[in-house]
Amino acid sequence: MPSPRPIALAAVRGSRSIRVGIVLLAAFGFALSYDALRQMAVAGHVRGPLTYLFPLVIDGFIAIGIVALLILRGAPLHSRLYVWTLIGAATGTSIAANVVHAIGLNEGTRLHLNNTTAGALSAIAPLALAGAVHLYLVMNRHLADDDAVAEARPATEPAVSAKPEGDRQICQELASDANTVAPAKTSSPPPTPEAKSDAIKIPSAKKASKSRQRTVPEEKLLATARAIGAENGQVPRTALEKAVRAKGYTVSKDDAKKAADAVREELTATKSSVVT
Repeated sequence: MPSPRPIALAAVRGSRSIRVGIVLLAAFGFALSYDALRQMAVAGHVRGPLTYLFPLVIDGFIAIGIVALLILRGAPLHSRLYVWTLIGAATGTSIAANVVHAIGLNEGTRLHLNNTTAGALSAIAPLALAGAVHLYLVMNRHLADDDAVAEARPATEPAVSAKPEGDRQICQELASDANTVAPAKTSSPPPTPEAKSDAIKIPSAKKASKSRQRTVPEEKLLATARAIGAENGQVPRTALEKAVRAKGYTVSKDDAKKAADAVREELTATKSSVVT
């Protein structure tokens, strides 16, 4: 039977060649598009050295948008769709400018733009500025949610007395689960066969009970959300989902969002009552 190692090495070499080809193809495509867009900037009455910046506004925005998509791959669907829309708009603009450039030069020796095309070119720069700023805000919001999720785990462990009644019940259940762990070995006599059979049955029964846990009850979902809100002052949906799943339950995004919104309203109402 042949060894799989040569096949793996050949696959690695092939993947490297593909990566190099992708980089070269992207560089060639950028160079050709850059030349066409710069000539469009000249025809659109952009001044002097600034014509060299115009292609970077369009093609550079496309590259940044693709990297942002990789960063936001765990973000909600509407955020990813928004970034895809920006990338599609920038790509369509670049394609349209290249087409107008080719057709214009094909009809004459000098590229001449009509009023509509020249006006559209002048609107690209402010639109790219607005899109880049808003894209930055979307990425910051997603990264802030991830940080809140990371901070929510240790923040939900303070004293039980500082939590509401529903949260105390959850902590008591966790404590009872921890107490059922087998104790350390001592010098006590070995257990009898009956005790051994009981020791075997108890974990299996416990495992069966855990396997039967499916959707989290509404009371425990709200209690968990209140615990996160009490510690952080906010209730990220992703943090709530991870906290619930860590307790062996399942929860849908819609239920987690509803619970998070309900607790946010409670926190807002509490803050307003304190102020008044």
